[in-house]
Amino acid sequence: MTPTLIVPFLILIAILGSGVWVGLGLAGIGIFSLEIFRNMPVEKLLAQSMWNGLSSAELLALPLFILMAELLFRSKFIDGVFGALEPWLRNLPGGLLHTNIIGCALFALISGSSAATTTSIGRITVQELKSRGYSERLSIGTLAGAGTLGFLIPPSTIMIVYGVLSQTSVLKLFAAGILPGLLLSACFMGYVAVRAWIDPAITGTSEPVTRSELWRQRLSKLPQLLPFLLLILAILGSMYGGLASPTEAAAFAVFATAIIMAFERTLTLSTLRDAAIGTARTVSMLGLIIASASFLSVTMGFLGMPRAVSAFVGSLHLAPLVLILLLIVIYIVLGSFLEGMSLIVMTLPIVLPLVEAAGYDKVWFGVFLILMVELAQISPPVGMNLFVLQGLTGKPLSQIVRAALPFFTLMMLFVVLLAVFPGVVTGLPALLLGP
Repeated sequence: MTPTLIVPFLILIAILGSGVWVGLGLAGIGIFSLEIFRNMPVEKLLAQSMWNGLSSAELLALPLFILMAELLFRSKFIDGVFGALEPWLRNLPGGLLHTNIIGCALFALISGSSAATTTSIGRITVQELKSRGYSERLSIGTLAGAGTLGFLIPPSTIMIVYGVLSQTSVLKLFAAGILPGLLLSACFMGYVAVRAWIDPAITGTSEPVTRSELWRQRLSKLPQLLPFLLLILAILGSMYGGLASPTEAAAFAVFATAIIMAFERTLTLSTLRDAAIGTARTVSMLGLIIASASFLSVTMGFLGMPRAVSAFVGSLHLAPLVLILLLIVIYIVLGSFLEGMSLIVMTLPIVLPLVEAAGYDKVWFGVFLILMVELAQISPPVGMNLFVLQGLTGKPLSQIVRAALPFFTLMMLFVVLLAVFPGVVTGLPALLLGP
């Protein structure tokens, strides 16, 4: 391996290992590498590449979707969704454990954030399921796995970032995430149902009700889902109906969320202030990472790193599926030490050309990469969802990791399935938006 490949990698380990912010670290890697190996005006390249990275029109949707998620987190919205789902799920094998999975999938449709999805659903279901005698380990595991759906099911903030960095249609990425998200949810529910069939004790006990009373509860609580349905219509319906771009849909969704909260009487100046501060913090962090990632991508191009790595991998003559299996292993290892956004921005310039050369398109790879980020969310020692669940439950991290392991395994197998059948990802975007 040449010094232009080894030295930036060593700089990466030194900078990120020192605890420097990821965004500053990525920029630092690019600056040091160019100063060492190239004679060029680094400051001009830094300014131009950062400006280009942040001036994409698609990025306008990012702060709006984050603001919507911050508002929803402070509303009574999720309480109503849980109440409406409870009578419909209580008689399924696994009972109310399915509320974690379906609740996370529903909230993912309007939040775009994995941590927000896990927190919003978990703050309601963790204690509720425990009080009803459900297996705490399986309750935590379903939250860990299903909470990651916030990145996969649109609208996803990380999909927007990937779309900008890879120059891929955000609308196509959103469409590509729908079917895999639903299928992965079904896999989680199937696992819970099998576990309940093997060991009925994990579902605890519930107060018996007559069939007529159960249907009365189901029908009477259905109106609690109306705000959710309106919000989904505002976001997905407007985009795929050709009425709005992702940015316009995000703006309308924020407005609709505010209207719903006003009817709930949760829209206060304090709520708006807290949501705005939370949004500003998240967007500032993401903005710095995106700008630095754009610069690092340009730096790698000048150093010839993508070309060198592509040539090396090409010389191995790996079959496409073998390449994907190798990438899964690499991303799982990296995901144990890097958070999701860093995982994407640091590997994308090198890995994307390899995957395209193997015959997979950018939309498919976007979903693949997001699933790898989801695995990183529940991979020790830095998995964000693990720490969220530790805060919600007060359990040791080791117990949460063991609870999440079956769902981690299911997600790995699901990624392999998508590699064998890529049409699961690419079919819906082609149907809705054309080739």
